[in-house]
Amino acid sequence: MKKLLSKIFLLGAILSFGCAEDYLDTVPTDAVSETAVFTTTQNAMTALNGIHRSMFIRYDSQGQPGEGGVMIMRDVLGEDVVMTTTGNGWFVSISRWLNHINENSGDVRFVWRFYYKIIGNANMLIANIDNADGPQAEKDEIKGQALAYRAWAHFNLVQLFAERYNPGGSNGQLGVPIVLEPITEGGPRNTVEEVYTQVNTDLDAAIALLDESRNAKSHINVNVARGIKARVALTQGNYSQAATLAAQAREGFELMSSTQLYEGFNNVDNPEWMWGSRQIDDQQTFFASFFAYLSVNFSSTNIRSNPKAINSALYDMIPESDFRKGLWDPNASDPALRDPFIDEVTLSSFAKIDYMNRKFVAQANASSVGDVPYMRAAEMYLIEAEALARAGNDGQAAQALFNLVSQRDPEYTLSSNTGSDLIEEVMVQRRIELWGEGFRFYDLKRLNLPLDRTDANHVSTVINGKFEEPAGSNNWLFRIPISELNANENMVQNP
Repeated sequence: MKKLLSKIFLLGAILSFGCAEDYLDTVPTDAVSETAVFTTTQNAMTALNGIHRSMFIRYDSQGQPGEGGVMIMRDVLGEDVVMTTTGNGWFVSISRWLNHINENSGDVRFVWRFYYKIIGNANMLIANIDNADGPQAEKDEIKGQALAYRAWAHFNLVQLFAERYNPGGSNGQLGVPIVLEPITEGGPRNTVEEVYTQVNTDLDAAIALLDESRNAKSHINVNVARGIKARVALTQGNYSQAATLAAQAREGFELMSSTQLYEGFNNVDNPEWMWGSRQIDDQQTFFASFFAYLSVNFSSTNIRSNPKAINSALYDMIPESDFRKGLWDPNASDPALRDPFIDEVTLSSFAKIDYMNRKFVAQANASSVGDVPYMRAAEMYLIEAEALARAGNDGQAAQALFNLVSQRDPEYTLSSNTGSDLIEEVMVQRRIELWGEGFRFYDLKRLNLPLDRTDANHVSTVINGKFEEPAGSNNWLFRIPISELNANENMVQNP
């Protein structure tokens, strides 16, 4: 990490200050010093806004729009987001399970650097905020958010670049380096268990410092920190804790209405959204945007030629009475049957392929602006239901599931399933509800499930025949980028 973390905070701050949402004029973008950043809590908040901004800016290429880009990677590695054609090439090699296992890939370099950049920024805040001038409440908020970001980034890194966490096991397998202070030299890989221990330590500290207040939904408050910890607990098999945290995290957030369900998943003001990036009109990143690849309507070559679709087998599991069934168009290729929504918002040059997405809608054909969802209350209901079901609390799990699904499907009734059947019902609901939001690769890996794209609408020539991958193979590990291996003599490559 020598090349990746050296002064990375200040570089990120200089790039981000001019775009900070609430502190635009606090520090000149051409005259930033480390001393000035930490003089006051107001300046430190500007630096924190730089982290928020880094979540959705362009990195080395247009296919790397921060967390939105990694979300797309995680989903095209799964079976539920279908690449309908090769389009203009973006994310095709990832969908073929080629890029993430190539140490020379720009994508693995981006993913590694993206999360460690956030860690580097967070560490500078954590190390310096206590000495800044300003109210203690502001110091606590800044440090709490920085700790949550550090935990979240380490959690993502260890899920991607290491073997899965094995509940009940020693988890002594190689994880990722834990970085807790501003450094210029890379260290060795910590174990998976050590990484998760640190993630939980940081989240506990963040929860103790934060409350429900915040400046915007792009910021992390106590609800979001609890939501992240609920994800961690679910991954570790700490089901009682996961259920409790998920219920606490969603407090104050109501599920969206059926009308809001069709508004395009592009607005953090949606009452269900707990955490997301707000993209300002005059800060749009054009082709380096989540909506430039996953929306139905932005007029990019990728969207026009390669509309993303839902796995047809999963679509067939959605009842006709479920409002979510309308988030995809099974008849897009037939003008006589085509969903009118698709016909209205797209241009004549857009490919129309059955089961194509209409869930995500960009601001306009010529604008890729859209807010990116990182956490919704629906996910918390699903975490609670899954955790309770896996812990054997079938009645409570069914009720948690009913509380969500009955808002999506007015004909849904309280499930009578128990045991593995109830768990499977929860997981199907999770796949439907969170489609395209970056969860499927993580779910398959944490549950040690195989990839299975057979008997659906995946196109062999698009995915290069990659229909299956056995659970637990080495291909579930992203390779460490060659730039890190060259810079860090302590680094060990994945098998």
